[in-house]
Amino acid sequence: MTQKQRVLTGITTTGTPHLGNYVGAIRPAIEASRNPDMEAFYFLADYHALIKCHEPARVAASRMEVAATWLALGLDTDNAVFYRQSDIPEIPELTWILSCVAAKGLLNRAHAYKAAVQVNEEEKAKDPDKGITMGLFSYPVLMAADILMFNAHKVPVGRDQVQHIEMARDIGGRFNHLFGQTFVLPEAIVDEKTAVLSGIDGRKMSKSYDNTIPLFLPEKKLRKTIMKIKTNSLEPSEPKDPATCTLFEIYNAFATQDDVRSVRERYAEGIGWGDMKILLFDYLNAILEEPRERYAELMADPAKVEKILLEGAEKARSIAGPFLAEIRKKTGLLPFS
Repeated sequence: MTQKQRVLTGITTTGTPHLGNYVGAIRPAIEASRNPDMEAFYFLADYHALIKCHEPARVAASRMEVAATWLALGLDTDNAVFYRQSDIPEIPELTWILSCVAAKGLLNRAHAYKAAVQVNEEEKAKDPDKGITMGLFSYPVLMAADILMFNAHKVPVGRDQVQHIEMARDIGGRFNHLFGQTFVLPEAIVDEKTAVLSGIDGRKMSKSYDNTIPLFLPEKKLRKTIMKIKTNSLEPSEPKDPATCTLFEIYNAFATQDDVRSVRERYAEGIGWGDMKILLFDYLNAILEEPRERYAELMADPAKVEKILLEGAEKARSIAGPFLAEIRKKTGLLPFS
């Protein structure tokens, strides 16, 4: 019998999910969760959140919002394993074990660490490591533990995250060399077709730019936010280029091919920006109406979400516990009798 391929994705809990998160990560992951030929692992990366967010209320709110979002959009928790990172104590233990084989020189090359050092050097700080925590420095090891704990074959990531999968391979390979074959070495999956959406100001939609369109805004707020999207000064009836338009970019990420073709023709005819904004709002609102209702129901029933996550954690620990016992044995951490 052929072993199912395991795919694993983590969602950092530092903000409210937005349209860019949906088309870039949530939608393809939910589709994968329904694939019976695949074992899908999805987790709330709440330990990772602590690296860059020291606001307890924000982390707590984001954990709930992210969980409710994935469930409202149809994550198949019967087929997929959905859990909080912090509910799996085997992960931080494996992180320490992997830290003991991970080369510091490897971590020195991590993009996030190098970028933080570069900022300090540009600001002529006396200490190039000023303000850099061990969490930031060593989080590639935590990420490796997330992946290697479940022997994930494939890890869907953005191009900026490929290095972390390569580091997980290096760390897992080093452990295998020292203690015998233990870990599957993961493969980064980068879907070049995955949409990266622009925000209301035309830059990449990102919490750090404060330019996002939250996924489940109430209807009136969604309309108001879409009306704020930046456009150029072309008048109605003037032909417009959809390739340079945030409104079209967002529409294209959600609409059918036939609808996209129709709107592309309206751009050539010179659709007015106000009309296009209303068209986009109506289209998105129709798609999001039902999941928005489910989201509201879940947000009002945290006990239900908690139950689902704890059931997911139980499934995850049924794999992680025996595997960690094997790892302990290989490293000499054995009981005396």
